[in-house]
Amino acid sequence: MHSVDVSGHVALRQRARTATTAELAAIPWLSLLSPEQRERTVAQLEVADAEVGERICRIGRKANFWFGVIDGLLKMSNDDSSGQAITFTGVPPGGWFGEGTLLKRECYRYNIQVLRPSIVAGLPIDSFHELLENSLAFNRFMLNQLNERLGQFIAAREIDRISDPDLRVARNLAALFHPQLYPGVGSLLRITQQELGYLVGLSRQRVNQALNRLARDQLISIEYGGLRVLNLAGLQSFPKA
Repeated sequence: MHSVDVSGHVALRQRARTATTAELAAIPWLSLLSPEQRERTVAQLEVADAEVGERICRIGRKANFWFGVIDGLLKMSNDDSSGQAITFTGVPPGGWFGEGTLLKRECYRYNIQVLRPSIVAGLPIDSFHELLENSLAFNRFMLNQLNERLGQFIAAREIDRISDPDLRVARNLAALFHPQLYPGVGSLLRITQQELGYLVGLSRQRVNQALNRLARDQLISIEYGGLRVLNLAGLQSFPKA
């Protein structure tokens, strides 16, 4: 994996290890591969424990891995670019990202930063392209991934123009519960109000007000250490629900 040049942290690559059985079970696309492809891919996968504040990807750095979140929470943004700072999305468990950059063998145009202690997996770019060339099931997964990602980024730009804080929180939460992009989340997302504030661009206090409104509308429940979605369709269509 890429080295992460954050002061006080050991490079992420130096902490890389093989994935455990439980961690492999949390990778949604592995089950689509043939036994032989899965065996080769598992041997090439690397996993590391990432610390808060570390950057998994950095603008301008060459993409060498396809990354996924086994556990934790990451933030995708352009906050080092010369344009207006935009948080594109959070990346919760089950989410894999960077495929578009790897397909074109380009440098990253965004940063990926760790918001809470996370377990991150990486597949080398050559292994990624090998699967594209030899696995029809993986190709179908990737087409769906790219299609859903495009819709997500279009929605993110729309969310960025929303001035209503409650609506911003609802839309961002709905995106984090996306069943195709983030199958590891299920109905309960481990996130604090401060972390959600970082993603939405609001203070923790204002996020708290919005979450209480969504809870009163029975769209979510606020639980210890996280948020549970009760009505995803209602959250997506808020405030019409």
